Amino acid sequence: MPTISHFYGIIIVMYLRNKEHNPPHIHAITQDFDAPFLIATGEIMEGVFPPKACSMVKEFVLKYRDELTQMWETEQYIKLPPLD
Repeated sequence: MPTISHFYGIIIVMYLRNKEHNPPHIHAITQDFDAPFLIATGEIMEGVFPPKACSMVKEFVLKYRDELTQMWETEQYIKLPPLD
């Protein structure tokens, strides 16, 4: 589970054990929460996540959607810059 990025106490990871399961998504992890977010929309797939952190994850996903999609498809990870 490579860490793709880290910002404001949020760790962004992608699990790709044989492409895990669709739809393409990332996981956002904080000290108390772990939730999957859709790469296509940045929306949370299930579970709960703090509202402010949720909006930051969505912003991150939308900003790097192309890169995240490429990682999902190729299983080649790159580090992405954190949100400013």
